[in-house]
Amino acid sequence: MTNFVNSFGIILYATLIYTTPLLYAALGSCFSEVSGVVNIGIEGMMTAGAFTGTVIAYFTGNPWIGFLCGGLAGAFFGMLHALATVKLGADQTIAGTAINMLGPGIVIMIAKVMFNSTDTIPLSASQKIPKLLTGVFDTSTVFGRFMDNVFATYASTYLVFAAALLVWFIFYKTRFGLRLRACGEHPQACETLGINVIAMRFGCVCISGFLAGLGGACVTMAISTQFRPISIVGQGFIAIAAVIFGKFKPQGALIGCLLFGFCSGLKVVLGGSSGINMQLISMIPYVVTVIVLVLFVGKSHVPSANGKPYIKSK
Repeated sequence: MTNFVNSFGIILYATLIYTTPLLYAALGSCFSEVSGVVNIGIEGMMTAGAFTGTVIAYFTGNPWIGFLCGGLAGAFFGMLHALATVKLGADQTIAGTAINMLGPGIVIMIAKVMFNSTDTIPLSASQKIPKLLTGVFDTSTVFGRFMDNVFATYASTYLVFAAALLVWFIFYKTRFGLRLRACGEHPQACETLGINVIAMRFGCVCISGFLAGLGGACVTMAISTQFRPISIVGQGFIAIAAVIFGKFKPQGALIGCLLFGFCSGLKVVLGGSSGINMQLISMIPYVVTVIVLVLFVGKSHVPSANGKPYIKSK
């Protein structure tokens, strides 16, 4: 019984850890998609945030400055995506693909110049995002060890669940959220009401990049200790799949990210078991992603104007 409780606690802990970067990116994707702009460049924005956050934290010694700068790096690439798609009317899918190629290319080049390697120098414990509630629970008891396994996690994990609640409130309880959703459904009608659709979409794509950058920074400043070219591989697309699964709603994206986070956590826990092929275990999150897309992509309500460039009337 004790072993079962401990194992269950470890799986829950791993689920929360791996849900965190996905949820940051998925919340960002919600802003962009609901406003009417397809953003498949989430992966590139996460990569930029992962590298920038790690480097800034390494040189300043302050993880929170690094974390914020990771978000700003993602916002910069979000601005590039918004400039191409919202201002210039470029194809949104192609522009997002370009961001996914440009982001990793630039940061790997900078890493090579700064560190003579595509990897950054590992962060020390004081340079990583700190953990909360460590030492609070009595680990001499089964219940205490379970609580310690689950809740003594990184501060970024607590922040992302607060962010999910905040995004839900913004979407459904504020005038800004009403206008945001209207821009993704009926942009021409919004224009007649005096809403600046171009500015609204531009801002939402930048917010999308900022949150994706925070998600990338979580990967290298909490889960691992350094940036590597493979740090973010696939996570941006999994976050997009979670948004589709969640029907483009922040609360639905939260459930989707918990599902994918559980699969990633299960992969880590099972990876330590003998007799199980590691390659098969590593496939779990990606197989689940494909299954979710097959089952739910046709059932999700996509905003009516999503993916359609908006041209302001004369």
